[in-house]
Amino acid sequence: MNKKKRLLFILVILLGVFLYPFHNAEPIQYIDRVDGELKIEKVPGEYWLNWLYNNPIGELSLQAFVKRKALSDWYGDRMDLPESAKKVNAFVKEYNIDLSIAQKQEFLSFNDFFYRKLKPTARPISGDSTIIISPADGKLLAYDNIDKQDFIVKGYKFNLAEYLHDSLLTKQFTGGSLVIVRLCPTDYHRFHFPTSGTIQSKAQISGDLYSVSPIALRKKIELICMNKREYVIINNTIIGDYMYSEVGATMVGSIIQTYENENVIKGQEKGYFKFGGSTVILLFEKGRIIIDQDLLENTQKGIETAILMGDQLGSSS
Repeated sequence: MNKKKRLLFILVILLGVFLYPFHNAEPIQYIDRVDGELKIEKVPGEYWLNWLYNNPIGELSLQAFVKRKALSDWYGDRMDLPESAKKVNAFVKEYNIDLSIAQKQEFLSFNDFFYRKLKPTARPISGDSTIIISPADGKLLAYDNIDKQDFIVKGYKFNLAEYLHDSLLTKQFTGGSLVIVRLCPTDYHRFHFPTSGTIQSKAQISGDLYSVSPIALRKKIELICMNKREYVIINNTIIGDYMYSEVGATMVGSIIQTYENENVIKGQEKGYFKFGGSTVILLFEKGRIIIDQDLLENTQKGIETAILMGDQLGSSS
């Protein structure tokens, strides 16, 4: 984004803020799986997300600038600069991020902090081959049959054909089980394989870069099928084929894949997101897995569950 466009974007924002006040969206609630308590998520940039998705000028800015790759690339590049490291300490303090489990505590840039690695002992991985683990830290929604259940907003079904752009895969996964793990900017941003297996195929689908925060999805639920995304099909000897997908989002500088061969191991790092919150999606064939009951019950109530990479999310059926 050049200087002239950035200045225009800033002027539009200021106009919208002063001329079109808005009401804050409902707070984002989730269940803490550790203590079972209902909590409210503290969202970085919450004011601006509310403005973009609940204000007429904000929505114009969203369509004209914010969803574009150029803006996210520009901001992502800024987070790679050495001076961005100055933001780390304040961010860690405000959002109470535990750096004791990270492999290092000093960072060269904000992105260096953002996609930090954890110590090997930070996320224990079950050796039971029938157990499926969460691929990432984040807030989780789970559906045992996506054809029979609403997706976040009542009346909206997850559109497989629109998401996959592949008629054969759409048929293969119809009626399957869906798991969505939403990573917000305060989360650990590396993602891992939920089972061992062999990668059968892969695809990349171009799209926009809307936010995947509930603030945005409540307003326009189909965003998750409109964003840039990529996926692989993995075959596991116990549960068969499943899809593993990463979804791009506003201010996600890049989706970086770090795995090097087609044979993968449960808990192995698959890749990481640069700056910005994003989403990992798992899709299993019909009747092949049993999702943990607490995750299903919370989802049926319209509430996400906070989960950590390595936590059990289900098992083979």
